[in-house]
Amino acid sequence: MKSSVEQLTSTRVKLTVEVPFDELKDEFDKAYDTIANQVNIPGFRKGHAPAKVLESHVGRGAILETVFNDMLPSRYEEACNENNVHPLGSPDVDLTEINDPESFVFTAEVDCRPEIKLPKIEGMEVEVEPRKSIDEAAEQGMADLQERFAVLKGVDRPVEEDDFVSIDLDATIDGEPVPEASTKGLSHKVGSGELIDGLEEALVGMKEGETREFKSKLMAGESAGEEADVSVTVTKIQEQELPELDDDFAQMASEFDTIEELKDDLQRRAEAATQSEQASAIRDAVLKHLTDTIEFDVPEGIVEEQTQARINQVLSQFGNDENMLKTILESQNSSLEQFYEEAKEGAVEGVRSQLLLDVIAEEREIEISQNDLTEAVVAQAQQYNMEPDQFVKLVQQQGQLSNLFTDVRRNKALFSVIRDFTAKDTNGKVIDDLGAFFEDLPDAPAAEEATE
Repeated sequence: MKSSVEQLTSTRVKLTVEVPFDELKDEFDKAYDTIANQVNIPGFRKGHAPAKVLESHVGRGAILETVFNDMLPSRYEEACNENNVHPLGSPDVDLTEINDPESFVFTAEVDCRPEIKLPKIEGMEVEVEPRKSIDEAAEQGMADLQERFAVLKGVDRPVEEDDFVSIDLDATIDGEPVPEASTKGLSHKVGSGELIDGLEEALVGMKEGETREFKSKLMAGESAGEEADVSVTVTKIQEQELPELDDDFAQMASEFDTIEELKDDLQRRAEAATQSEQASAIRDAVLKHLTDTIEFDVPEGIVEEQTQARINQVLSQFGNDENMLKTILESQNSSLEQFYEEAKEGAVEGVRSQLLLDVIAEEREIEISQNDLTEAVVAQAQQYNMEPDQFVKLVQQQGQLSNLFTDVRRNKALFSVIRDFTAKDTNGKVIDDLGAFFEDLPDAPAAEEATE
């Protein structure tokens, strides 16, 4: 087989491949067997007609078409390897010549990974926010736990911030009722901001049975984005009564016998959580620093594919109704054009990160162990509330196993780079206690070796 490559752009190539027939004996034999078992030829048992008889019956063209389609994937991959092409996406293939009985000649245009030269990474710096207070995080954890076991009791007073109320809502536009914006007996925590604009301000100070009116833009339904006259009636007012922080609470809310043991556990969890949060910030900062400072082009075709995937994912949440999405965006002082532009910017950033991490993984010879894959499967299965075996079957059915492997390798490549960075917080303190989050990595080559 002969192959050559023509660089069309920095991110797209054209491969020209010539495959001699004498290298395709297995494919020709397979083609004859396949077609022979698909046709009935008088005088011969099905599947036993000689090649010449078969060709005269179905035509030489059918044989050659079958051979070409069968050999194409392997010869295309071989040509990419021979010419050091890293294809991205599917190629546009054109069978340009059939020199029967000598050879096939085909071309394949495909987006490819551009040349990416890594600089000396050792000594680069990133800056992140200081680590959050462990004590404050532990206190917040206790407060959240208290709230989970709180009870509501009725009160005989006007509505205050953080009260829980039951309300009736009605909305009209130009005097006409808006049924989808009306409801009865809706439970709501005052100050949460989860419903329409203006509601929180209207509720504070209201008494049970009182009705108030205000104006607000509707957020959903056929009238989304339109200003409506809204009336709210308070039918019940309750306040939250938190349990006492004592041993009884510890036994009710956890596996611990005393409140001190529970506090100690929350302290440990807070320490791990704040450390993990800062580690994630460093991870993101390192990746952004690399993508911002290392210049290379990104393939437009791949960017367009990922942009459209992001758009489709959001549209699916609105029943693929672009007009509904447009209305929602306008109610948030945005637009479809801005949404599409942000989707493209996100796609460009994602593609740049993926290409860069692939190069780092190759240059640092990052290898993935079975344990690496197992840990990734367990972690992702937990995110989807699935058993690991069930998650693996789903990934295999969707043909995403290779993508999972690639993601793990990219992650490991990034962690190996992080060790070469110096991380500081905005107060100038060097962060040197994150080893636990970036352990079990292969030794990275020296900076000089990695950039040769």
